Amino acid sequence: MRVIRTASLKPITKKTIAVIGYGSQGRAQALNLRDAGIDPIIGLPSRSRSRRRAKTDGFTVTTTPRATRDADIILLLAPDHVHGVVFTSDIEPYLRDGQAIVVAHAASVHFETVTPPDNVDVIMVAPLGPGKRLRELRGERDGVSCFVAVHHDHSGDAMPLALALAKGIGCLPAGAIPTTFAHEAVGDLFGEQAVLCGGLGALLEAGVMTLIKHGFPPHAAYLECVYQLDLIIDLVKSEGLAGMYENISPTAAFGARRTGKRVISPAVRNAMDDVFADVDSGRFFRSWVRAGAQTTDRKQLAPTVAREFARGERDVLQQLGEEPASSD
Repeated sequence: MRVIRTASLKPITKKTIAVIGYGSQGRAQALNLRDAGIDPIIGLPSRSRSRRRAKTDGFTVTTTPRATRDADIILLLAPDHVHGVVFTSDIEPYLRDGQAIVVAHAASVHFETVTPPDNVDVIMVAPLGPGKRLRELRGERDGVSCFVAVHHDHSGDAMPLALALAKGIGCLPAGAIPTTFAHEAVGDLFGEQAVLCGGLGALLEAGVMTLIKHGFPPHAAYLECVYQLDLIIDLVKSEGLAGMYENISPTAAFGARRTGKRVISPAVRNAMDDVFADVDSGRFFRSWVRAGAQTTDRKQLAPTVAREFARGERDVLQQLGEEPASSD
């Protein structure tokens, strides 16, 4: 794996950068760019509720079409499911030869809801973490790294531009990892669904509910199956999966070998292949674009957490001095 930790800001220092969108990534990247000495303009719809926050943060705020006309580099950081609409109506008609379009997730380009013209660079700089962490750990060696990729290199200098942006938004020296649009688009969506969010959430809930079914109090079930998860994740990230097994108790290591493949059975692996096919074909992303047009309310979009699981979670977090993190 190649990791790039140094880059020059020169490719962007004399350029006008427009940040389209001012949510988690848009705000963090705009603020980090300013801290790096580059003051972007913010492009938002005239009725966007984010305009006030961007102005309060001291940025020049304008409409997306005007920002597109004025910019050399356009960071399309609006939500993924609206990329197609925003690009078609407010960006594409105002593009000129030699500009660069930059995304933080490759899905809209890879699955062709966004189809840029041939006379612009198309780049991805994808931080491997949410905007809040990107902002908090800007420029730290152990901060938020990123994927970088070039979809279309009209200028001949698209990769140096991508690396300059990676540095400007605070992902260096943590590291920029070259990839492709296809791998990031499919890998990110699959990882979220099958492992990090969908798969892990379902596994945690299933474990807790199994103990509850067999007579455990909800708080005890939560403590056994969920509460220590961060300790295991820290071991995996610092020592690797094999290193994690070497650092847990012999009882836990023996149990993991005896039981892991019973839980993640061939049927589960086949289901993961089905999830991959759904993502790789573009079916999932097209479905998300349609669903996102109806609502972005996470309470409607996300799975419903079992009542007894939520009860145990609430009791543990309140009694041990922590509160559940907000999803906003």
